[in-house]
Amino acid sequence: MGILDRLRSAFGTAPADPSSPPRLAATTDRALAVSLQRLPPRERGWITMQEARQLFSAAGDQYAFGETDEPGKTRLSDFAARNDSIVDIMPIEGRIYFTRR
Repeated sequence: MGILDRLRSAFGTAPADPSSPPRLAATTDRALAVSLQRLPPRERGWITMQEARQLFSAAGDQYAFGETDEPGKTRLSDFAARNDSIVDIMPIEGRIYFTRR
């Protein structure tokens, strides 16, 4: 066991998972846009479904971005397009991923 491994073990820190996409700031649509601009091209980041609902949908939690929430999906897609990103809604994970183009 090397010195770095011992320090990590002692302080309970594990190395970051390089394959894990970063969580994006989503307090406002402007904060989300800035977070997206900081992503390198073709990289992705995520926000929670709840954060996305608060920013883009007027539908209730269980209906946001579903079959009946065309306005919410449109606002989300328009935002992604304006910020040169592709959006991927993952309701089972409770996340929405954005990938920079």
